[in-house]
Amino acid sequence: MRPEVQLPDPVELGDLLEPFSRRGIDLGLDRLHQALAAGGHPEQRFPAVQVAGTNGKGSICTALGAILQAAGLKAGLYRSPHLISWCERIAIGDQWIAGQQLRSLLQHWQPTGQQHQLTPFELLTAVAMDHFAATQVDLAVLEVGLGGRLDATTCHPNRPVLGIANIGLDHREHLGSTLEAIAAEKAGIFHTGAMAFSAPQQDSVAQVLEQQAKQRGCQLHWVEPLAADVPLGLAGSWQRSNGAVALAMAQELARQGWPISAQAMAQGLAQAQWSGRLQRRQWRGQPVLIDGAHNPPAAEGLRRELNQLAPGQPRHWLLGIQRHKDGPAIVRALMAPGDRAWMVPIEGCRSWQAAELNIPGVHDSPSAEQALEQLWPAACEPVIAGSLYLLGQLWPTLEPPAEG
Repeated sequence: MRPEVQLPDPVELGDLLEPFSRRGIDLGLDRLHQALAAGGHPEQRFPAVQVAGTNGKGSICTALGAILQAAGLKAGLYRSPHLISWCERIAIGDQWIAGQQLRSLLQHWQPTGQQHQLTPFELLTAVAMDHFAATQVDLAVLEVGLGGRLDATTCHPNRPVLGIANIGLDHREHLGSTLEAIAAEKAGIFHTGAMAFSAPQQDSVAQVLEQQAKQRGCQLHWVEPLAADVPLGLAGSWQRSNGAVALAMAQELARQGWPISAQAMAQGLAQAQWSGRLQRRQWRGQPVLIDGAHNPPAAEGLRRELNQLAPGQPRHWLLGIQRHKDGPAIVRALMAPGDRAWMVPIEGCRSWQAAELNIPGVHDSPSAEQALEQLWPAACEPVIAGSLYLLGQLWPTLEPPAEG
C-alpha cells in the first residue's frame, strides 16, 4: 500500500486572488476565452479529459490520474476545492505545484485577469492551463468547478473523453431548482464527437443526459459499479461507481491509442488517494472518521456507509455546514436515532447553527476545539463532516491513524 499522501504547505495568495465570497459565482465562458487568447492560448497545447457531476467528480479525476501515472504518462490534474493549500488544486502526477511557482503564475496572469474581469476560479483555471502547457503534459484531467455548460474548464477545446459522476440537488441557486435542470447544466460539457461515461443516475437525470447527448452529438455510455473484489485506494462503497467511470474513461483512452495497459488501470485504481474523503484520522490519539458530505446526496451516502460499518451503533458528530447549503436536509440525512451532534462555525464562512435546525440531539458549540472534546467516549468512531472547508480548518490538528 502506498504511504499516505502528504498535502502541500499552505501558501498565502490573498494579495493575488480576490476572495471567492466577495465576487460570488459568476458563470460564463466569454471572459476566460478572451483571456486565454490574450495569453497565447495555452489551452490549445495539450489534450484533456473532463469530469462533471455533483458528488464524486474529484474522486473520478483522482482515480483516472493515478491510472495515467501508473501508465507512465505525464498527466496534469486540476481539482477543487482544497483542504489546506491552494497548491492542491494543480498537480502533475503526484507532484503538487510549488507555492512559489503558483504565486509567480498568478502574478503573470494578474493584468490579463483584471483586464477581462476574471473570477478567482477562472484565473486559477488560466494558471492551470498555462502550467500544463509549459510543462508539456501528455494529458490533463479537468474537474468541473460548478455545473458544466458555463464552467471555466469547458473552455478547453480538446476534450474527447468525458465523465459524469452522480448528479443530485446542490447549488440550486446557480444551476436550477430541479434535478432535471441541474442535469442539463452538467450535460453542457457534451460536445460533438466526444465519448461520455456516466455512473448510474436517477431515472429523470438519465433521461436528460440521454437527450442532451443526442442533441449534442456525443456518445453516452452507462457503466455499472465495480465488483466488490476490485481493489480500490479510495474508501466508500460509492467509490465503486466513481472507479468504474474512471476505468471506462481510461479504457476509452486506450482504444484511442494512449498506452494504458490493464495492469496500469488496476494499479491506479488500487493506489488512488484523495484526502478528506471517508478517511480515518486521529485527534489526540482518539480515532475519528472524516468526510466532506457537503450536500444531501453525499450525506445520505455517508449515512448508508456508516450503517454498513457499524449497524445500529449511535454516532457522535462534529458538523460545520455553510449557510448557503441545505443544512436541515444534510443533518437529517446524517443523523440516526441515538446520535448526538455538535454544530461549529467554519472559519471565514457563514454557517448553520443548531438552534436554527431544531433537530433532536444537535447542539451548538462555540468552537471546533470545544466540540472535539465532546466526541469521546463514543460507541464507535465519531465523524467530522458537513464541509470540506471544515476539514481543512481542522486538518492541522488531525493525525494519521495508528498502524493496523
